[in-house]
Formats: sequence, structure tokens, C-alpha cells
Amino acid sequence: MWFDDQAEEAARFYVAIFDDSRLLEMSRYGEAGQAMQAMLGMRKIDIAALRRAYED
Repeated sequence: MWFDDQAEEAARFYVAIFDDSRLLEMSRYGEAGQAMQAMLGMRKIDIAALRRAYED
């Protein structure tokens, strides 16, 4: 799944509403930065929530 800047929020939302789902991994920009990628598992499927990289 592709998001402008809500990858972490979306992953946490899907984990909260679907039974048998879990947050597997979170990659961030820097130690406390926004999530670049959130991996979640839903039943037997692993899904990546990706944050779109902006070019300034």
C-alpha cells in the first residue's frame, strides 16, 4: 500500500480493525523520524505500507 505520509497510521489502523493481524516491523527516517515502511501481517499475508518519498 502506498501513502503520502500516513504509512504508520494506516498500518496501525488495519492491525486494530482486523482480527489475527499484527505489526511486524517499522523502518523510520532517522531514530525517531516518520515511518518509511511498516510491515503488517494479516492472517497468512504480509503487507507493506510505504510512505512516498518527497523530493524538496
